[in-house]
Amino acid sequence: MRDVLADIERWLTEGKRVALATVVNVYGSAPRPLGAKMAVSERAEMTGSVSGGCVESAVLQEALEVLADGRPRLLPFGISDEQAWEVGLACGGRIEVFVEPMHTPAQQAVWEALRTALREERLVGVVTVLQGPHAGAKLLLWPDGQVVGRLPHAGLEAAVRQRAMTALTAQRTERWRLPLEDTEVDLLMEVYPPPPKLVIVGAVHIAIPLVTLARTLGFRTIVVDARQVFATRERFHHADELIIGWPEDVLRQLPLDEGTYVVVLTHDEKLDNPALKVALEHPVRYVGALGSRKTHARRVQALKEMGLTDEQIQRIHAPIGLPINARTPEEIAVAIIAEIVAARNR
Repeated sequence: MRDVLADIERWLTEGKRVALATVVNVYGSAPRPLGAKMAVSERAEMTGSVSGGCVESAVLQEALEVLADGRPRLLPFGISDEQAWEVGLACGGRIEVFVEPMHTPAQQAVWEALRTALREERLVGVVTVLQGPHAGAKLLLWPDGQVVGRLPHAGLEAAVRQRAMTALTAQRTERWRLPLEDTEVDLLMEVYPPPPKLVIVGAVHIAIPLVTLARTLGFRTIVVDARQVFATRERFHHADELIIGWPEDVLRQLPLDEGTYVVVLTHDEKLDNPALKVALEHPVRYVGALGSRKTHARRVQALKEMGLTDEQIQRIHAPIGLPINARTPEEIAVAIIAEIVAARNR
């Protein structure tokens, strides 16, 4: 959604009606994942993609029809191997696409709240009814229990709220079929986590290739160290931010949200442990710390003395990184970023 948001907002500002197409099911090796978006204006302007180019023209026509009659629709598409090769893909598959108007008065509050949450980079989820007389009905949810919108049945809404909290914690978009009286309701739960950022505590050698790898994977990178001799722009010209300061103090000033990944690399207890305490007091997605098992055992005891619980301390990935027998700084960086990707996609 963030990929198409700027164009959607521009079209809406220009007074144009907009239809939104979303991939709601994927069978086989389809080109785009669950939740992929494509938006179409009433003047047939298009942004985003639901198939990498295979079925966009068909979705465009369906979107224009949705804008004409105001009725959402759920559409199946098959993507043949031949079509897939034409857009540079290895194989085809099948997808289902839900196309809906964004200008209906009933859903205006939901769309406005969603756009605000995305601009503010807050973790948020939205549940959409995909079929039946209430297709297009939405409920927007935050981890603190706040909601905007409503679903067609109080019992259904209660069940959705309960299940949505698990999906928000896992940051995972899912399609559900939930029972309602003598039938089932077809739903899509989309989760929008904050944009990912990697906070690296310790401007050590490992951090240099780690910044490169993280930026390649779309992470905003922040390197923090109190030691000016290490934290130089010559060494970290490629980092988005380089902050010289005591890590504990710096981390308290950063937005450590559900899209944050924290890596502690200084190997100095007086720098590492206070920084870990701050990170573990926030809902960050990943916390990893460099050091041997023996070092980590001492760290655990120190963190307990600092008031952290066993549950909080168990969130630390230590020894850091996937076990690939990494030896060089570059190999260790690969192991760390691989573990971060695994945590992001779990």
